[in-house]
Amino acid sequence: MDSRQILISPVVSEKSYSLIEDNKYSFRVHPKAHKTQIRQAVEELFDVKVEGVNVVQVRSKPKRRGFHRGKKPGWKKAIVQLRAGDRIEIFEGAAV
Repeated sequence: MDSRQILISPVVSEKSYSLIEDNKYSFRVHPKAHKTQIRQAVEELFDVKVEGVNVVQVRSKPKRRGFHRGKKPGWKKAIVQLRAGDRIEIFEGAAV
């Protein structure tokens, strides 16, 4: 898999922005990507050094609209710990 296929998008939430202070960044990743692939993709795309990767399987949520029931699809999230001093610029502009 290509690095751009592994990292789908950054996760934009209050919790993910509070983790930036600890030098941790959250990404939505490909469902079949593993920690080593995620580490290599982040290092290649953003030119930083990764210290650790945690992977979380976000569960699907039941949703309802009137009598119609359904589910939101689940997805895979990676929380990446960077070396001290390294930053990813795409997260810097937003204020929470």
